[in-house]
Amino acid sequence: MTERTTEEVAQVFSAAGDSVTVVNAEVAKSSLTAEEKDKLKRNVEHLETIKAYKKEDGTTSIWTNESFTAIDAAVTAGNSKLSA
Repeated sequence: MTERTTEEVAQVFSAAGDSVTVVNAEVAKSSLTAEEKDKLKRNVEHLETIKAYKKEDGTTSIWTNESFTAIDAAVTAGNSKLSA
């Protein structure tokens, strides 16, 4: 696999923003159906996975100066909702 380009990294980060939106929408609901819980779980896992993306060397993160504040908050809130 070749290194991700700057544009590809930006696309991945944008996709993370989409998952943050989904997670926050599900967390705001008073209760979740089984399908909604599954969607929440998939999106939380997606955020955790992309945050861990590495360069081809397997050690260096692909992330440089991106802010993960919203992503971290969504992961925390999503996991809390799933364990409730």
